[in-house]
Amino acid sequence: MTELPPQPDQTQGAPHPRQARLIGHLAAQSAFLDAYTSARLHHAWMICGPRGVGKATLAWKIARFLLATPDEDDGGMFAPPPPANLDIADDHPVARRLIALSEPRLFLLRRPYDEKAERLKTDITVDEVRRMKSFFSLSAADGGRRVAIVDSLDEMNPSAANALLKLLEEPPPKVTFLLISHQPARLLPTIRSRCRELRLGPLDADDLSDALTAAGGDVAPEQRVALAELAGGSVGRAFELTNLDGLRLYQSLIDLLGGLPRLDRSRMQSLAEAASGKGAEAQFDLIIALIDLFLARTARAAALNGLAADAAQGEGALIGRLAANPAAARPWAELAQALGNKARRGRAVNLDPAALVMDMLLAIEAGAQSMPRAAS
Repeated sequence: MTELPPQPDQTQGAPHPRQARLIGHLAAQSAFLDAYTSARLHHAWMICGPRGVGKATLAWKIARFLLATPDEDDGGMFAPPPPANLDIADDHPVARRLIALSEPRLFLLRRPYDEKAERLKTDITVDEVRRMKSFFSLSAADGGRRVAIVDSLDEMNPSAANALLKLLEEPPPKVTFLLISHQPARLLPTIRSRCRELRLGPLDADDLSDALTAAGGDVAPEQRVALAELAGGSVGRAFELTNLDGLRLYQSLIDLLGGLPRLDRSRMQSLAEAASGKGAEAQFDLIIALIDLFLARTARAAALNGLAADAAQGEGALIGRLAANPAAARPWAELAQALGNKARRGRAVNLDPAALVMDMLLAIEAGAQSMPRAAS
């Protein structure tokens, strides 16, 4: 059987958003339903928020609702009651066609797969937007509503963004655009101004755990708070952390950094070696991300006088020592930015992962020794 190409809008190991169950975000669902039932349905909806919180899952749920719900009736006495929610049964023909990506009234715009290079392209090109325009230039077979999902706006190159803008300025009849964005502030203001916004926030610990379980992940009850803290309320990020044993790895990092302002060299080497070797790319990326997260949490704790909750045993006590003075917030934030830049440069020149991790740990050690009221 021919192996399917990777899907750019799917977290590795998790179900595709069209197959996932949406957890939470009731306010956003209600806002869309209110617009629909009051005949104020905008032609373009920008669904924005942090990565992995369910934006694409909401877009697919809305698409399923729009394509499965009959067009507005004339309001006569036999008109059906207005829908009370966006739920559509899994066995509905539209739901089945969307799962199979065979719904003729839906256009999915995402980064294409390059057959020659055998990899996904780095961005959405203008040719893909032109294909969407051609798709909507044809009349629907039943004359009904059609939907476009763009996942995501952030991956469009400038030519593609300008081509999409023209479509939004002169939208095809009976077409609803569902546009996903992780960083809407970076988009063309003219695109943003032509959309109605649905903003999703991070999931709380219970919703995150439920979403992870619904997606096929496994999280113990005692791990819910720690996972929510590390994932920032993102189920996509939580899935990655679960698959790569991220909670255990973060605990190892906290245990190592607990020795600050002096770090144990053998334990540093062990952590660095975990980031190197064949097949360790994902582990390397996770270690870098967890170091960055620790520094960000330390800077935030200094500024806000404490953590909301510990993400690992001993984390609160450690950060309490390092961030005891509000004046420490800026140096820790600057160190996080400097090490983030170092990591990006290291990746660009293929620096040895173990050496890069060691350099970052040494920089944290030096930072702790010079930080205001750091532990001595």
